[in-house]
Amino acid sequence: LFYFSPSSYPSFPQPPPSSTPSSSFLSTTPFCALSIKMAEEHDVTFESADAGASLTYPMQCSALRKNGFVVIKNRPCKIVDMSTSKTGKHGHAKVHLVALDIFTGKKYEDLSPSTHNMDVPNVSRREYQLLDISDDGFLSLMNDDGDTKDDVRMPDGEVGDKITKLFKTDEKDTNVVILTSMGEEAAVEAKEAPKQG
Repeated sequence: LFYFSPSSYPSFPQPPPSSTPSSSFLSTTPFCALSIKMAEEHDVTFESADAGASLTYPMQCSALRKNGFVVIKNRPCKIVDMSTSKTGKHGHAKVHLVALDIFTGKKYEDLSPSTHNMDVPNVSRREYQLLDISDDGFLSLMNDDGDTKDDVRMPDGEVGDKITKLFKTDEKDTNVVILTSMGEEAAVEAKEAPKQG
């Protein structure tokens, strides 16, 4: 019989028991690492859970429609015209988009392959009751739940003039429509509030 002392066994480096990852840790690590890597590569900003859905979602160019929304040059836009054209015998169809920034009205154009994905902004419209207009040009608003907000600036131009006329000149109960998208919001419409009861 041959006896080997423990020191004669081949030695393989073993991690200490406390550093051995659990199976649940292993199963989540690749995904977490990938998510963080993707976030760093694409400069993603994570919203808190109560902020709702993500700011945009992808859609194939060929599925976009006139009067729908699209992101062009990192701006949320409404599509006012679109056309599709072929680019030669072996080329892919191209979609030509003409769109207006929903906040500034600035015109943007884009030409992309029809199979290409573009970002579509999540856009919400909410109606608020106008409570007051501050001296520094902010609207004091209240939603149906009684929550107030005072961070929307009085708009310039036609919408601002209409708010002033309804609320200050005519002294009417006034509702203001607030458009929100991609972290921005603006008053886009004003109307006399319906009579209660």
